[in-house]
Amino acid sequence: MGSWKELLDEFNNLPEAGKDGWWASQQRASLEKIGLLRQDREVLLYGSAFLQKPTAPAFSVSIGAEDLNGLMAVVYQMDCSKGLTILLHTPGGSTNACETVVEYLRSKFDYIEVIVPAYAMSAGTMISLAADRVIMGRQSQLGPIDPQISTGSMTMSARAVVDQFRTARKDILGDGTTPANPGAAHLWAPILQSAGPSLLQEAQNALDYGERMVAGWLGKYMLSGHPNPHDKALEIAKYFNDAGEHKSHGRRIGRDEARGAEVVVEDLEDSQELQEAVLTSYHLATIAFDSGPLTKMLYASTGQMWARNLNIGAPPVPATPQAPGRTVQPVPRKRQR
Repeated sequence: MGSWKELLDEFNNLPEAGKDGWWASQQRASLEKIGLLRQDREVLLYGSAFLQKPTAPAFSVSIGAEDLNGLMAVVYQMDCSKGLTILLHTPGGSTNACETVVEYLRSKFDYIEVIVPAYAMSAGTMISLAADRVIMGRQSQLGPIDPQISTGSMTMSARAVVDQFRTARKDILGDGTTPANPGAAHLWAPILQSAGPSLLQEAQNALDYGERMVAGWLGKYMLSGHPNPHDKALEIAKYFNDAGEHKSHGRRIGRDEARGAEVVVEDLEDSQELQEAVLTSYHLATIAFDSGPLTKMLYASTGQMWARNLNIGAPPVPATPQAPGRTVQPVPRKRQR
């Protein structure tokens, strides 16, 4: 198990004809090792090239509706009775797609754990909070789950929209402690007219939708053994959804903070073998993203892979890569029933 530099040097020093098989065998071996160390579970790398390709279209690096096709492609040969370990590296994406991903995986696996090698932000945090436990290293981070909404060419925090309307109402009508100031309506009018009341309702709906969804998952799975799972789940979901607390949608929520909010977190460093296998898999993924056109991949310990290509209009690749940018047929494996 080498460092990122050692793996990259080994990859670059191979002849072109040998890079394909080396990358695939190394990645599969690391995922199989993780599975053995996690009580013989099935393992899935769910990774994105958002760090390597920051200018790539959002749909190609974010969690999206098409990911369901990828999950179906890589899960069908798994023995779902073993449970699933997901290595999750993502900037986030669609809340609706996140719900689809979680509900599909939960329909297949009774036990799911998420390992965060580096980043699982926004909708990635939602997926993490739908697991039975989260495994994080010192470098790992989750993030706030408050939704971002688009109006025209602008993207803004749903919480900021709601808070802005509340501030306007307070300035104009007062709130019992602050006197009413009808004259402030003239100052607020241009701002409120550009937004419109429908935007306020959409923002509030988006906040409520994500928070309730995550609270439901927390209460059903991660907190199932808690003496009061419903109330604690609502508390945790509210904390992650509170943009007023976090101030930035990209804010880092490390493992100590997550554990302080009573998320079930295990330290990656508790097992040196696991840490090395996880970081090897993560480093191999970054090599693939750096050296080829891939922007997103789902790679299973069975050898199955689904990937999104950077070339706009190119279909996803439902095959197993031997190297970044190339594909071959999946390795056969007896299907478990």
